[in-house]
Amino acid sequence: MKQSLIFFGAIVFASFIFSACGNKNTEGQNTADSGNAENNKMKSEQELRDANDQFYVALNIMFTGNIEPMNAIWSHGEDVTIMSPFGGRLESWDVVGAEFKKEASMKLGGKVICKDLLVHAGTDMGYTVCIEEGENMSADGKPVPVHFRATNIFRLENSQWKMVHHHTDISSALQEAVKAEAK
Repeated sequence: MKQSLIFFGAIVFASFIFSACGNKNTEGQNTADSGNAENNKMKSEQELRDANDQFYVALNIMFTGNIEPMNAIWSHGEDVTIMSPFGGRLESWDVVGAEFKKEASMKLGGKVICKDLLVHAGTDMGYTVCIEEGENMSADGKPVPVHFRATNIFRLENSQWKMVHHHTDISSALQEAVKAEAK
C-alpha cells in the first residue's frame, strides 16, 4: 500500500512538472504569436500611412493637371465614394474618376498637406484621419485657404492599400472659386 502511494505521488508530481513545462511552452508560443501580430499590425499601419502619403502627393500633382497618380492610388470599384470640399456625395469610380479629371483640368494649383495623422489598419480595411492644410488658387489667381478635417478609407487590393472613400469638410471658398472658374 505504501509503495502504491509513493508510486501514485510520483505520477502526480511528474504530471505536474510536465504540465508546468507544457504551459511555459504555450506561454512562450502565445508571446511569440502576439509579437508577430504586433509586428504585422505595425507593418500594416506603416503601409497604410505610406498609401495616405501617396494620396496627398497625387492630390497635389492633380492640382497641376496630371491625373495619373490619383488614378493609381484609388480603387476602381463601384463602391468608392467621395465627399469633397465642393459638397455632395459622389459614388462609383466612373463618377469619382470623372470628377478628378474635371478638377485636374481646372489646375487649381497650390498645395495641401496632411497634418496630425491618425492611422488604424485592420486586416483588409483601414482608415486615416487628419487635418488638411494648405491653399489652392481661385480662377483669378488668388489663394484660397484650405483647413479641413479629413477621413480617408482604404481597402487592401492585391497586397496594396487602395483608397475607397475620401471625406472632408465643405469649403464655401473653394465652391466660389470653382463657380468663378466655370464662368
